Amino acid sequence: MQYKFQFSKILLSLYASLILAVFYFPVFSTAVASLSEKRYFSFPYPTKDLTFRWYREALNSAQVRTYVFTSLKIAALTTILSLSIGFFAALAYARYSWGAQKFFHKLVLLPLFLPQSVIGLALLLWFNFLGIQPTWWTAAIAHTVWIAPIATLIIAIQAYSLDHSLEEAAADLGASQFLILLRITLPLLKPAIISAGCFCVLLSWGNFALSLYTTGADSTLPEWLYARMTSGYQPIIPAIGVLSVFVAILAVTLTFAILARAKNKVKV
Repeated sequence: MQYKFQFSKILLSLYASLILAVFYFPVFSTAVASLSEKRYFSFPYPTKDLTFRWYREALNSAQVRTYVFTSLKIAALTTILSLSIGFFAALAYARYSWGAQKFFHKLVLLPLFLPQSVIGLALLLWFNFLGIQPTWWTAAIAHTVWIAPIATLIIAIQAYSLDHSLEEAAADLGASQFLILLRITLPLLKPAIISAGCFCVLLSWGNFALSLYTTGADSTLPEWLYARMTSGYQPIIPAIGVLSVFVAILAVTLTFAILARAKNKVKV
C-alpha cells in the first residue's frame, strides 16, 4: 500500500513538473533569445555570441522609456478607476439585496464575455461619435471597462464573507454610515483591494487589444513590441519582455508580502 502511495506521489510530481515546464518554457526561450548577439531570432551559443547588450540598450533607450511611461500612466489610471468602481460595485454585488440585483450581476459579468477587440472597436466608434480624440486616457477608460468587473469579482469574494455584526455593532454605538465604511468595511476588505489592484496593474500593463484601438498616437509598450516583432525585429524585444516579467514577479511578490503582513497584524 505504501509502495503504491509513493509511486502515485512520484507520478503526480512528474506530471506537475511537466505542466510547469510547458507553462514556463516560452519565458525561458525568450530569456535565452534575448542574450543573442544576432539581430534575428536565434538562440546564442554560450562561447560565441552571448551578450547582455540588448538589456543595456533597453534600459538606456529614451524611446522605450516613453512607451513604458505611457503604459504606466494607463495602468495607474485604470487601477484607480477600477478599484473605485469595483469597491462599491462589490458591496452592491455581495452585501445588499435590492430589486435589480440579479440583473446587476449579469451586467457586471458581461464585459468579460466580450472579445477585447470588439470592446476596443466599439469604444473607438463611440469616442469618434462624441468627437473625442483617442489618447492614453481614452485607453485607460477602455481598460477600465474590461478590468473593473474583474476587480469587482475579486473584492466581492471577500465581501461575501464579511461579518455583518461588526457593522451593526458600530451602528448601534452611533457611528455614521460613512464612518462605518471608512473604519470597518474598508479595512476588512483591504486584502481583497490590494489583490484586485495587483490584477488591475498587470492586466492593464500587458493589454494589447484594447490599447490598439484606443490609444491614438500615444502607443503603449505592448503595441511597440508588436510593431517591432512584425517589422524590424531585434533581440531588444525579448529583453524588454524578460524585464517586464521580472518586474511583474517583483510586484506579485511584494503584494503577497503586504497581504501576509496585514494578515499577521489581524491575528495579533
